[in-house]
This record gives sequence, C-alpha cells and structure tokens, in this order.
Amino acid sequence: MRITPSILHHELIGLEAKVVQSPNRSAVGLRGRVVDESRETFTILHEGKEKTVIKETSVLHFSLPDGSLIEIDGRVLVGRPEDRVKRVARRRW
Repeated sequence: MRITPSILHHELIGLEAKVVQSPNRSAVGLRGRVVDESRETFTILHEGKEKTVIKETSVLHFSLPDGSLIEIDGRVLVGRPEDRVKRVARRRW
C-alpha cells in the first residue's frame, strides 16, 4: 500500500473507496464510488444507494486509476474540499 501526502491535494470524487474503520459498524465495509464530498462527510454510491460516511471518525481505502491502493485517516480530510488544496499537510504517519 502506497501512502502519498500529495493525494490530500487531489480530487477524491470519482475514486473507488472502502470504509475499513469506523465507530459506526454499519459503515464498515461500505464500498463504492465517491459521488459527493462536503466539509465533514463523503457520499459513497454503495449497491445503487447513496451512503454518507463521516470523515472525522473513519479510515478509508481509496483505489487510484493506476491501480494503487491508499489508506487515509479521515481526520486529515476534514474541511472543505476546495480548501484542502491550500492547506499544508502535516505528516501524521
């Protein structure tokens, strides 16, 4: 699994995502395409239904178009998507 700080500055809508850790047990295992992103949530299209996942408490795996898999703690993604490009990422790993 490759971890790249620059992924925090990229668009996540359209990527395949899987929730691997969350205090909400019904969210763990959700897999699908990210269709929307707000300041505090992701909306994932899972089996034809839109499911909302809270960023702050979740750990997600994102599949990039080149086939690589990236694990991201949702806490580093909290905030408006358009502001994430401007933010300086502190290393938390």
